[in-house]
Amino acid sequence: MNTEQQRIHYRTVVVSDIHLGYKQSKALQVSEFLSSVNCDRLILNGDIIDGWQFRKSSDSRWKPEYTKLLKIIMKMMEKEGTEVVYVVGNHDAFFDYVVPLSFSSISIVRDYILQSGSHRYFVTHGDIFDNISSNMKWLAKLGDLGYRILLRLNQLYNRYRSWRGKPYYSFSAAIKQKVKKAVSSMSDFEDMVVDVARSHKCDGVICGHTHCPEDRMIGGVRYLNSGDWVESLSALVEDDDGNWTIRRF
Repeated sequence: MNTEQQRIHYRTVVVSDIHLGYKQSKALQVSEFLSSVNCDRLILNGDIIDGWQFRKSSDSRWKPEYTKLLKIIMKMMEKEGTEVVYVVGNHDAFFDYVVPLSFSSISIVRDYILQSGSHRYFVTHGDIFDNISSNMKWLAKLGDLGYRILLRLNQLYNRYRSWRGKPYYSFSAAIKQKVKKAVSSMSDFEDMVVDVARSHKCDGVICGHTHCPEDRMIGGVRYLNSGDWVESLSALVEDDDGNWTIRRF
């Protein structure tokens, strides 16, 4: 673990889609990443705790690495004065019963307006702009099951590749990205999030949900996606000058 002197300081760090409860959740890796940085603001942009998994699977249980992650976040709040903003997603929608809620240095919200230098960003997990997640929950849960099966097959496939001396390759990520892009096209996901950003007089939008880290312009609005901590292991970081980049673990 990095010492305090080695930590990189950012104004803002955004992580999403950790999916605690998923067997493939990389809780230890996100803990190591957060232990390597200091930040004024940490945005947990949805699907941090996977309520779907804890509710439907007897195999899902709270693990020590999940507690470790929460302790690291609490230490950031107590020792570094980090403000934590928890934006609710579809897998942790149980927080909908309490939003908006603020206590100490943490806020639990449905969406958030972030001032970044001279720019404003609309922060949302993004599930409400996905027609399948919002209006066809049975299909979304079927897709979730299919993704978990793909992840398991991906593990077996990469054990074989490792045995053959070949590097890691995630065919599940490649398939998921193609499916997500097809779904996004069907539901006009990106166009909708950009339109909402404009309606809030924002210069950009920051979201998660698709598990695909991105940084690009759409119709004059900057579209930032923090990716996930199941496969891409990525985050968005903002430096003190307001510059945003994607960091991969």
